[in-house]
Amino acid sequence: MDKLRGRFNVDSESEDAIPDIRKFKKRIERLNEWWGAKMLGEVNGEACRSYAKKRGKRGGARRDLEDLRAAIGHHSVEGYHREIVKVSLPEKGRPRDKWLTRSDAAKLFWTCWRYREMQKGSRRPIDDVKVPTSKRPLRHLARFILLGIYSGTRAGAIATASPIPAIGRSYVDLERGRYYRLKQGSAKTNKRQPTVPMPLRLLAHLRRWHRIDPDAKHFVEYNGRPVASVKTAFKSAVRLAGLGPGISPHTLRHTAATWLMQRGADPWQAAGYLGMSLDVLLNTYGHHHPDYLSDAVDKIAKRDPTSERKAHVSGAVSGAVLPMKRSGF
Repeated sequence: MDKLRGRFNVDSESEDAIPDIRKFKKRIERLNEWWGAKMLGEVNGEACRSYAKKRGKRGGARRDLEDLRAAIGHHSVEGYHREIVKVSLPEKGRPRDKWLTRSDAAKLFWTCWRYREMQKGSRRPIDDVKVPTSKRPLRHLARFILLGIYSGTRAGAIATASPIPAIGRSYVDLERGRYYRLKQGSAKTNKRQPTVPMPLRLLAHLRRWHRIDPDAKHFVEYNGRPVASVKTAFKSAVRLAGLGPGISPHTLRHTAATWLMQRGADPWQAAGYLGMSLDVLLNTYGHHHPDYLSDAVDKIAKRDPTSERKAHVSGAVSGAVLPMKRSGF
């Protein structure tokens, strides 16, 4: 069977179809280091488990091996091999359900908005006292947070959100109030990014930002340039706000889904707005909905009129009717 080396190349024509090409290339590099010199016949469960062990992170190993599986599948479709080659994937981790309360979200937002860069007030080596400057290095995160929480959009689409339509950007139509989250020129992937209407309060912010700086090509910019990633700055903001561990930019999406469920939004519409399947929404966030198992809770403690009539006639208490209102319960 063919060797795997050389099959993990990314041609220039396909790069634009991959949402995060830099991460993809890093995964390909890791795969080539481990699998590049191996034959297809060496791809088995034991080899995949060894790779996952070396990789260390179960989630990261699974994502890498999914790329390997896709590459082998493409290799087969192109007719380079006919044998069945199975890639064994690590089990999926538990769904993350970390979300921000409204108080925490407000604290994080205002921390980003008010924070000023600290610098030494003197050039003398013995003087370590730092004073606040006029620089506001986290203000772009305040915009990012508003977009993340009130649109439930993934970080990549927020970073490319623009009031000006162009290839490589996700476009916000400020006149019609529509958010075209899929970057123009990009192919659709399983990461659903449907076009959605913008909440009026968020749309008002976006329109105001555009009025303030009509030449800005993106809503979230740092020093006049679009942000590639906010992970480092976001980590600093979480620390400065005094919030707990496990909070990342993706937490904003979890927060949007949780708030929608807590407010009793229709699950089908909420799933469409967030760009996720109904099953994922209900399995991960459904327990936040006020109607979650409400019918079962109501029915389990409800008296059965038929049993009560039978108990009254026979003079005995039915075993199905528990004394819920008696003292001691």
